[in-house]
Amino acid sequence: MATALELANDRKHPEVDDKLSNERSLTPDTHGESPSLSEYMQHAKSSRAREAGQKGVVTENGSSVEKPDIEDELVTARRALRTASWAAIFYLITTDILGPFNAPFAFSQVGYVPGAVLYVVMGGVACYTGLILWRLFCVLDSHQYPIKTYADLAQRIFGTKFKHLCSALQSLQLIINVGTICLGNAQSVEQIARNNQFCFSIAILIWALVGMIIGQVRTLKQYGWLANSAVWLNLLIIFISMGVVAHSPPNFVSAKAAYGIDPAPIQTAAFVSLPLFSKVNGIMQMVFAYGGAMIFPEFMAEMRRPMDFWKGMCCAQLLIGGVYMMFGIFFYHFQGQFTLALAYQGLSQFAWQTVGNVLALITGIIAAGLYGNIGIKVAYYHIVEQWFNGPPLMSKRGRFVWTGMVILYWSLAFIVGSAIPQVQTISGLVAAVCIMQFTYTFPPLLLVGFQMQVDAGKNDPGDSWWNASRWIRGLLVGKWHLKLFKLFNLVLFLGSLSMACLGMYGSGFAIKAQFASGGAATSFGCGAPV
Repeated sequence: MATALELANDRKHPEVDDKLSNERSLTPDTHGESPSLSEYMQHAKSSRAREAGQKGVVTENGSSVEKPDIEDELVTARRALRTASWAAIFYLITTDILGPFNAPFAFSQVGYVPGAVLYVVMGGVACYTGLILWRLFCVLDSHQYPIKTYADLAQRIFGTKFKHLCSALQSLQLIINVGTICLGNAQSVEQIARNNQFCFSIAILIWALVGMIIGQVRTLKQYGWLANSAVWLNLLIIFISMGVVAHSPPNFVSAKAAYGIDPAPIQTAAFVSLPLFSKVNGIMQMVFAYGGAMIFPEFMAEMRRPMDFWKGMCCAQLLIGGVYMMFGIFFYHFQGQFTLALAYQGLSQFAWQTVGNVLALITGIIAAGLYGNIGIKVAYYHIVEQWFNGPPLMSKRGRFVWTGMVILYWSLAFIVGSAIPQVQTISGLVAAVCIMQFTYTFPPLLLVGFQMQVDAGKNDPGDSWWNASRWIRGLLVGKWHLKLFKLFNLVLFLGSLSMACLGMYGSGFAIKAQFASGGAATSFGCGAPV
């Protein structure tokens, strides 16, 4: 993630800046004019042809005409910023900073059979929706009008309001992610200190203050190698945890603090008998395994050949699903109902538990720095620069605005982590509110909207979407299998939206039940949940 977003936000090619500034002055967007969908598609067709080695502009009939030298030079400058291969994308997608440490908890909430089936089904659907994003990107992105974010892609189809919705959800997701990481790091500190009269809210505050310090760095260039090292550290935590958990009992003390349950024989089941909201919250943990769709457009925006994105994405989804499922089943088998939301904190041997916690502190602060940097940049670009016409991010005045936003951002992260000191429920909440939308709900909706606009534009008599005739053409034009395809995606959209709403219900009730269960942690309190 760091590498891709580093390329997207922090230019490594200053030699093309002048050309790109000239290019911006020539694009209609800078004068308030927005190209039509067909114009976006035509430019995208030419860009894909150039990436395939064909020179010139591809016309509607498929022929190619030479471009003016100045335009060709500008497009070449734009392409110089796109360097990633599909193999690099595979690596970036699998760089899941949070790791599969919540997968065992997901299995403890639903059981072996539903857990395994849902990981496979949700992985298949996530792969399909990833292909939707890939297809829409390839037919709408061009070197003249590049798509840089998920919100940019949404704007091409549904306009500015939908773009703002995507940007708001992205910012919310990143804030809660940072809050969850601060919460997890605070739990690690509490375990390392063996709960030696150390106020838990203060532990969360410490990590929020650390974030305010590291958040003053406006560029992601320094995070690239750190993110890569975090991958190997997470793998080390996984292997250590699997080795230790197979030869030691669960951490009954932490389970008592987290869930209010007393030591008892370990119980596992193919189907777990728990309330509906607990099972739904467990399913929302699985959504995290496939939560990378939010930044798929960013990845494609940095590829030399975006048409190859599907290779890296499909391979990555297969690997991620397999690793999460195997790790979850293995850990749940040995810890049963005592499985904690962060698996490595469920180790009962203090020495190995401390090793896992120390490594997790390192990867956690790297992750928090990355998510915080990205989240603040999203807010800065959309709120400060676009809405209020504020100073550019890298300017001197931008530095003062950035400092204030960093303090505000990490303060919100502290509030999130301290108000709901439950990793297992707060992660389910963000999955339901944000991740479900980016991975499962929005992609089929975007595809239906795109297909309807394309079909409604055929033999266009000049009507608008206020007329029923345009809706009829958009929905019913085409062969029967195309109509069924639209219906399938519409049903998938409605089903995903319903699941997201159910997830919000489940996570909300799980939060309420967790506080009522008698666990040690309370909102803004000193008791630790481990």
